[in-house]
Amino acid sequence: MITLTARILVGAFLIAMGTQAFAQQTMRIKGTVEKFDGNMLTVKAADGASTNITLTDKLVVVGVVKASLDEIKEGSYVGSAAMPQVDGTQKALEVHIFAESQRGTGEGHRPYTVPNSTMTNGTVGATVTGNDGNMLTVKYKEGEKKIVVPPGTPIVRYEIGDKSELTPGAQVALLNVVKQPDGSLQGARVNVGRGGLVPQ
Repeated sequence: MITLTARILVGAFLIAMGTQAFAQQTMRIKGTVEKFDGNMLTVKAADGASTNITLTDKLVVVGVVKASLDEIKEGSYVGSAAMPQVDGTQKALEVHIFAESQRGTGEGHRPYTVPNSTMTNGTVGATVTGNDGNMLTVKYKEGEKKIVVPPGTPIVRYEIGDKSELTPGAQVALLNVVKQPDGSLQGARVNVGRGGLVPQ
Protein backbone atom coordinates (compact mmCIF):
# COMPACT_ATOMS: atom_id res chain seq x y z
CA MET A 1 0.00 0.00 0.00
CA ILE A 2 1.39 3.40 -0.96
CA THR A 3 1.83 5.67 2.04
CA LEU A 4 0.84 9.33 2.09
CA THR A 5 4.51 10.32 2.17
CA ALA A 6 5.22 8.23 -0.93
CA ARG A 7 2.29 9.82 -2.73
CA ILE A 8 3.55 13.28 -1.86
CA LEU A 9 7.04 12.42 -3.13
CA VAL A 10 5.66 10.99 -6.39
CA GLY A 11 3.48 14.07 -6.85
CA ALA A 12 6.42 16.38 -6.28
CA PHE A 13 8.47 14.40 -8.78
CA LEU A 14 5.75 14.64 -11.44
CA ILE A 15 5.39 18.38 -10.86
CA ALA A 16 9.16 18.82 -11.19
CA MET A 17 9.18 16.79 -14.39
CA GLY A 18 6.29 18.83 -15.74
CA THR A 19 8.12 22.05 -14.98
CA GLN A 20 11.25 20.74 -16.70
CA ALA A 21 9.25 19.67 -19.75
CA PHE A 22 7.62 23.09 -19.93
CA ALA A 23 11.01 24.76 -19.74
CA GLN A 24 12.19 22.70 -22.69
CA GLN A 25 9.39 23.65 -25.07
CA THR A 26 11.05 24.89 -28.25
CA MET A 27 9.85 26.72 -31.33
CA ARG A 28 11.07 28.24 -34.56
CA ILE A 29 10.58 31.97 -35.12
CA LYS A 30 10.91 33.59 -38.56
CA GLY A 31 10.55 37.17 -39.69
CA THR A 32 12.25 40.53 -40.03
CA VAL A 33 14.44 42.17 -37.40
CA GLU A 34 12.51 45.09 -35.96
CA LYS A 35 14.97 46.03 -33.23
CA PHE A 36 18.09 44.67 -31.52
CA ASP A 37 18.98 46.23 -28.19
CA GLY A 38 21.62 44.69 -25.95
CA ASN A 39 20.60 41.04 -25.85
CA MET A 40 16.93 41.57 -26.77
CA LEU A 41 15.92 40.84 -30.37
CA THR A 42 12.50 41.88 -31.65
CA VAL A 43 11.31 39.97 -34.71
CA LYS A 44 8.28 40.97 -36.78
CA ALA A 45 6.49 38.04 -38.42
CA ALA A 46 4.74 38.08 -41.79
CA ASP A 47 1.39 38.61 -40.05
CA GLY A 48 2.70 41.76 -38.37
CA ALA A 49 3.04 40.30 -34.87
CA SER A 50 6.22 41.21 -32.98
CA THR A 51 8.07 38.77 -30.73
CA ASN A 52 10.84 39.52 -28.22
CA ILE A 53 13.58 36.93 -27.79
CA THR A 54 16.39 37.18 -25.25
CA LEU A 55 19.65 36.06 -26.88
CA THR A 56 22.00 34.06 -24.66
CA ASP A 57 25.68 34.72 -24.02
CA LYS A 58 26.46 31.67 -26.18
CA LEU A 59 24.72 33.22 -29.19
CA VAL A 60 25.73 31.93 -32.63
CA VAL A 61 24.85 34.05 -35.68
CA VAL A 62 24.88 32.15 -38.97
CA GLY A 63 24.77 33.84 -42.38
CA VAL A 64 22.68 31.93 -44.94
CA VAL A 65 23.63 32.33 -48.60
CA LYS A 66 22.36 30.75 -51.80
CA ALA A 67 24.49 27.82 -52.96
CA SER A 68 24.47 25.13 -55.64
CA LEU A 69 24.73 21.36 -55.78
CA ASP A 70 28.19 21.70 -57.35
CA GLU A 71 29.48 22.96 -53.98
CA ILE A 72 28.64 19.67 -52.28
CA LYS A 73 31.64 17.35 -52.43
CA GLU A 74 32.57 14.06 -50.83
CA GLY A 75 33.39 14.92 -47.22
CA SER A 76 31.08 17.96 -47.06
CA TYR A 77 29.00 18.17 -43.89
CA VAL A 78 25.35 18.78 -44.81
CA GLY A 79 21.82 18.69 -43.48
CA SER A 80 18.74 17.85 -45.50
CA ALA A 81 15.05 18.11 -44.73
CA ALA A 82 13.38 15.38 -46.79
CA MET A 83 10.35 13.19 -47.33
CA PRO A 84 10.79 9.40 -47.04
CA GLN A 85 10.11 7.47 -50.27
CA VAL A 86 8.73 3.96 -50.72
CA ASP A 87 12.09 2.70 -52.01
CA GLY A 88 13.79 3.74 -48.74
CA THR A 89 15.44 6.89 -50.10
CA GLN A 90 14.76 10.43 -48.88
CA LYS A 91 13.55 13.11 -51.31
CA ALA A 92 15.18 16.41 -50.34
CA LEU A 93 13.03 19.44 -49.55
CA GLU A 94 16.11 21.59 -48.94
CA VAL A 95 19.83 21.06 -48.36
CA HIS A 96 22.13 23.03 -46.05
CA ILE A 97 25.91 23.03 -46.41
CA PHE A 98 27.46 23.63 -43.00
CA ALA A 99 30.56 25.70 -42.34
CA GLU A 100 33.53 23.50 -41.43
CA SER A 101 33.44 24.86 -37.85
CA GLN A 102 29.87 23.50 -37.59
CA ARG A 103 30.80 19.93 -38.50
CA GLY A 104 28.94 17.54 -36.19
CA THR A 105 25.98 19.88 -35.63
CA GLY A 106 22.79 17.85 -35.12
CA GLU A 107 24.39 14.72 -36.54
CA GLY A 108 21.91 11.92 -37.15
CA HIS A 109 18.51 11.15 -38.65
CA ARG A 110 15.26 12.26 -36.97
CA PRO A 111 11.72 13.60 -37.58
CA TYR A 112 11.49 17.18 -38.87
CA THR A 113 8.92 19.95 -38.38
CA VAL A 114 7.04 19.36 -41.66
CA PRO A 115 4.51 16.49 -41.15
CA ASN A 116 6.01 13.07 -42.05
CA SER A 117 9.34 14.67 -42.98
CA THR A 118 12.84 13.89 -41.72
CA MET A 119 16.10 15.75 -41.09
CA THR A 120 19.43 14.08 -41.79
CA ASN A 121 22.75 15.68 -40.84
CA GLY A 122 26.00 14.01 -41.72
CA THR A 123 29.01 13.67 -43.97
CA VAL A 124 28.56 13.21 -47.71
CA GLY A 125 29.96 10.00 -49.16
CA ALA A 126 29.25 8.94 -52.72
CA THR A 127 27.21 11.12 -55.07
CA VAL A 128 25.37 9.70 -58.10
CA THR A 129 23.64 11.60 -60.90
CA GLY A 130 20.34 10.10 -62.06
CA ASN A 131 17.23 10.98 -64.04
CA ASP A 132 15.44 12.26 -60.93
CA GLY A 133 18.37 14.34 -59.70
CA ASN A 134 21.55 13.75 -57.76
CA MET A 135 21.66 11.17 -55.00
CA LEU A 136 23.79 11.90 -51.95
CA THR A 137 24.83 9.25 -49.47
CA VAL A 138 24.85 11.03 -46.12
CA LYS A 139 26.63 9.14 -43.35
CA TYR A 140 26.24 9.65 -39.60
CA LYS A 141 27.27 7.70 -36.51
CA GLU A 142 24.27 5.36 -36.49
CA GLY A 143 24.14 4.70 -40.23
CA GLU A 144 23.51 6.42 -43.54
CA LYS A 145 20.68 7.66 -45.77
CA LYS A 146 20.46 8.05 -49.52
CA ILE A 147 19.01 11.48 -50.33
CA VAL A 148 17.71 12.32 -53.80
CA VAL A 149 18.09 16.02 -54.60
CA PRO A 150 15.66 16.89 -57.45
CA PRO A 151 16.43 19.84 -59.76
CA GLY A 152 15.27 23.10 -58.20
CA THR A 153 15.72 21.97 -54.60
CA PRO A 154 16.76 24.98 -52.44
CA ILE A 155 20.41 24.67 -51.46
CA VAL A 156 22.06 27.09 -49.04
CA ARG A 157 25.44 27.45 -47.39
CA TYR A 158 26.00 28.46 -43.77
CA GLU A 159 28.72 30.99 -42.92
CA ILE A 160 29.59 32.09 -39.39
CA GLY A 161 28.46 35.69 -38.80
CA ASP A 162 28.12 38.06 -35.84
CA LYS A 163 25.67 40.38 -34.07
CA SER A 164 26.40 43.24 -36.49
CA GLU A 165 24.11 41.48 -39.01
CA LEU A 166 21.09 41.81 -36.70
CA THR A 167 20.03 45.14 -38.19
CA PRO A 168 16.44 46.35 -38.78
CA GLY A 169 15.06 44.78 -41.94
CA ALA A 170 17.31 41.70 -41.87
CA GLN A 171 15.47 38.43 -42.57
CA VAL A 172 16.07 35.95 -39.76
CA ALA A 173 15.08 32.51 -38.52
CA LEU A 174 15.66 31.45 -34.92
CA LEU A 175 15.89 27.72 -34.36
CA ASN A 176 15.09 25.95 -31.10
CA VAL A 177 13.87 29.03 -29.23
CA VAL A 178 13.14 27.90 -25.67
CA LYS A 179 10.02 29.01 -23.83
CA GLN A 180 10.87 29.68 -20.20
CA PRO A 181 8.53 28.93 -17.24
CA ASP A 182 7.69 32.65 -17.00
CA GLY A 183 6.60 32.70 -20.65
CA SER A 184 9.63 34.60 -21.95
CA LEU A 185 11.60 33.32 -24.95
CA GLN A 186 15.31 32.58 -25.14
CA GLY A 187 17.43 31.85 -28.22
CA ALA A 188 21.03 30.82 -28.81
CA ARG A 189 21.18 30.77 -32.62
CA VAL A 190 20.02 33.18 -35.31
CA ASN A 191 20.16 32.42 -39.03
CA VAL A 192 20.41 35.61 -41.09
CA GLY A 193 19.61 35.71 -44.80
CA ARG A 194 22.25 37.31 -46.98
CA GLY A 195 21.82 38.70 -50.49
CA GLY A 196 18.04 38.85 -50.17
CA LEU A 197 17.69 35.19 -49.16
CA VAL A 198 14.95 34.38 -46.65
CA PRO A 199 16.20 31.71 -44.21
CA GLN A 200 13.90 28.79 -43.39
